[in-house]
Order: sequence, then structure tokens, then C-alpha cells
Amino acid sequence: MLAYRHAFHAGNHADVLKHVMLTRVLHYMNQKPKPYRLVDTHAGAGGYSLEGQYAQKKGEYINGIGRLWSRDDLPEIVADYVGLVKQFNPDGLMEQYPGSPAFAQMMLRSQDQLRLFELHNTDHRILASYLGETKGAEVYNADGFDGLKGQVPPSSRRGVVLIDPSYEGHNDYPRVIATLREALLRFAEGVYMVWYPQVSKLEAAQLPRRLEAVAPKGFLHVRMTVQQPDQQGFGLAGSGMFIINPPYTLHDEMQAVMPYLIEVLGQYDGANYSIEQRAA
Repeated sequence: MLAYRHAFHAGNHADVLKHVMLTRVLHYMNQKPKPYRLVDTHAGAGGYSLEGQYAQKKGEYINGIGRLWSRDDLPEIVADYVGLVKQFNPDGLMEQYPGSPAFAQMMLRSQDQLRLFELHNTDHRILASYLGETKGAEVYNADGFDGLKGQVPPSSRRGVVLIDPSYEGHNDYPRVIATLREALLRFAEGVYMVWYPQVSKLEAAQLPRRLEAVAPKGFLHVRMTVQQPDQQGFGLAGSGMFIINPPYTLHDEMQAVMPYLIEVLGQYDGANYSIEQRAA
């Protein structure tokens, strides 16, 4: 039975990195009037209560969005991201955190398309009630790895794919690679965004190099480490975003803000980041 619920982790440091980069990619895509399609293979519920029992259990958001919410020195790119989170909280209180579908809904234009996949029945029902009637959006209670096949290439030949499974088991790692290989054969020019966790699994350590092997037209890899694993080697030390066919502006944008994010989100003296790019 599928048990993963992102509500436990909503708004944490990994969400900050993922959504700062997602908003920059969508900002870039919006510069041209031609429509595009965003496919989210593991969409979750779309939005999450930070006051609910799931988010409160470990309070991961406190060391993520919670460290950015009230700051007055945010770099422009980070300020844009925090501004969207605040837009999702119109009463001015930090009560809800938008998932990737909500960021997309706030940024996509009327001509753009949103395709959302979520297998967890409860999260799918929440997502469908939130975005199911939105113009241009389609919500599927289906496996996003399999569903991506029918979504690329879009007729406009412009598209973004976000792949961010839970990686709770071992199967997600090889499925990410296999799914990307097939999608790139169908739609080589698409922008593919892969999130991965920094955890004590061999598959997690190997994933970036395996992703490089399927990115013949270039990539951008941003990794952020903010905390130490516990004594048993468990815990989310950080995360990474691997972008195939990244917007040409993204490297410099992330290079400008990563020192700030490490300073604000770092939870130990060894907090660090890396940025690696290979041109086409």
C-alpha cells in the first residue's frame, strides 16, 4: 500500500530548494508567449496545512520556509518564491504551504497546460478538488512514471517535467532513470527537473552520475547540504536538483542565491552547496 505523505515534510529545506528552482524555470518559460505543458509526476495533495498534525509532528517547515518567512533581506529570486508562498496565505499568517501544483497554478498562464499525477488516493482526492476544475489542468490518480509517456511531447514542443518521487524504497531510483531515457527519446528538447534526497543510500549517492549519463544536451546540478545525519546515519542531510536542458539563465541565478540559502538554512558549521553545469 502506498503510504508516503508529503504533508510530513512540506515547507522543509528540500522544498525550498525545489520550489525556488521550479519558480525560476517557470518564470523563464513565461518569457515567450508560446504555450507550454508542465507535467508533475508525483504531485501530492497540491497544498498542505502547516498547523495540521502531519506538519507539526517533526516541524520540518520551521527550518525551511519558517526561516525565510519574516526576513527583510531576501535576494530577489528568493523573495519571489516567498511571495508566492505568502500569496497562498492571503490572511498573512504562515498556515499553509503550496505544493508544486499550487506554485504552477499561480504561475502558469491561461494558454499553458498542467498535468498532475498522484497515486495516493487521499492526496489525489484533495488535489482533484483543488485543481481538477482549473482550465488547462488535468489530474490523474495514476503512476506518474507510466503516465509521462502519454504527455510528451506536447503539441507546442515546449514543456517542463518535474519528477520528485519519495524514494522511500529502492525502486524509484532506477525508475527515474528509465523514465527519463524514454521521455528524452520522445521529447529531447524538454526541460526535465529531477529532485533527489541526500540520504544514506547507495542509490542516492549514485543517482547524479547516472542522471549525467542520460543528459546528452547538457545539465545543471545543484546540491544543498544543511544538516548532519543522525548517529545511525539516517535523516535528510540535504537534497539536490538535477535539470536536463536547463534555461541558460538558471546557473547564474542559483549561483547568486545559494550562499544566502546556506547561510539562512544551514543547521551546522559544515553546511555547504555545489553547482555543476555541463553545456550541450
